[in-house]
Amino acid sequence: MARLTITQPCTHDFADVPTDLFIGGHWLESVSGRRIDVIDPSTEACLASVANATPEEGIAAVDAAEAAAPAWAATPPRQRAEILRKAYELMSGRLDWFAELISLENGKALSDARGEAAYAAEFFRWYAEEAVRIVGDVALAPAGANRMLVQYQPVGISVLVTPWNFPAAMATRKIGPALAAGCTCILKPATETPLTAYAMAALLQEAGVPPGVVNVITTSTAGAVIGKILADPRVRKLSFTGSTEIGRVLLKQAADQVINCSMELGGNAPFVVFDDADLDAAVEGAMVAKMRNGGEACTAANRFYVQRGVFDAFSAKLTERMRTMGLGRACGADTRLGPMVNAASRTKVAQLVDDAVARGARVWTGGELPAQGEGYFYPATVLTDVAPDSRLLHEEIFGPVAAIVPFDTEDEAVALANLTEYGLVAYVYTRDLARGLRISERIESGMIGLNRGLVSDPAAPFGGVKQSGLGREGGHHGLLEFMEAKYIATNW
Repeated sequence: MARLTITQPCTHDFADVPTDLFIGGHWLESVSGRRIDVIDPSTEACLASVANATPEEGIAAVDAAEAAAPAWAATPPRQRAEILRKAYELMSGRLDWFAELISLENGKALSDARGEAAYAAEFFRWYAEEAVRIVGDVALAPAGANRMLVQYQPVGISVLVTPWNFPAAMATRKIGPALAAGCTCILKPATETPLTAYAMAALLQEAGVPPGVVNVITTSTAGAVIGKILADPRVRKLSFTGSTEIGRVLLKQAADQVINCSMELGGNAPFVVFDDADLDAAVEGAMVAKMRNGGEACTAANRFYVQRGVFDAFSAKLTERMRTMGLGRACGADTRLGPMVNAASRTKVAQLVDDAVARGARVWTGGELPAQGEGYFYPATVLTDVAPDSRLLHEEIFGPVAAIVPFDTEDEAVALANLTEYGLVAYVYTRDLARGLRISERIESGMIGLNRGLVSDPAAPFGGVKQSGLGREGGHHGLLEFMEAKYIATNW
């Protein structure tokens, strides 16, 4: 098992972080003999190398999940709940350790990573509580001929595919409800951030999760491995978080076996500020909605639509705050904005900004790559005078860039907000509650932050409409995504 090579100052020991496949409760080297390098975005140095699974090893994970499935489904809900509660307690005691590991492989500032670690742990606590609340129904049929019994059963072997931007929270948001529902699972994390997933597997093993209930594999050939897994008729659930483009591919693959799918896909969130908004609160909310995780979040505010009466004041205030977001290595104690996850992500953001500037956008702050040096850094950037056909108004930015556009009327704000194929989240700031609720109903989005820059909560249903996905994660809704309703007609 390879050890981590730390290339920036850290306060914790990561010598025991696993780097091999976790299948059937065992740590296994891949038969491929190949490894995947994990790069520190702050230094561009190799942190570690992890096992590179083959399609056959993907099927081995399905075998392990199948072997464990009957016993886990039959495990009393209270017992499953106690294991999840133990996982919460173990993780809560190691939040700083997980935060530093997340920062090392992901590049997010340590303060953001601490927030993610705490958020991730909460999914274990929430679903420990939900595990004992799987309640069915009994009713008399309207015709009076029989009783209708409805009960919920585990959907079955579940494939969980998670992204790199929240390596802990996206894993626990899927593992928590899967285990609470009685499902066994195979987790396939992003190759940019696999270490957190393997550390999570070790924690779950310590918490008492039986062998084969949770399996973790990494691979550089995700299409071949996941395609092989989804072609297996034993697999009954796919839960994916990632880009809309990849989501479409996976939906097509899942269709052959008619696999139950939950898809949390891309976003292009509008942030609407009306003339009557509390500007200080709006700017504070904008900093959370835009700069959480350095803008590398599907919930990140992309398009800022500000009513003309407060446009200049809001732009100036937001620029002042964005200028304080000094770049630094992710694990630095004073860092507020770490590097982007890789060179390709930084290049895309730079191209989006350059495209907008070429079309006449005005740069208030940022907008240029830092002087040559190590790390995938891009500065916090504010743009105005953004042309309607600029790419960054139509593509998910996934970086620390705010594009501000003026509007005049309520109808115009709604039309601009809905001018996208996405519909994950939107943010609205106004002191007029009636207007806020009216706008919230008209915007085509699965979630609305009304006078709030943060919507994510383990107890709330997270998900979008249109091209932003299918299904919901979090809340009781997230548990039901891993269950099937069974109806029994009977008389007595």
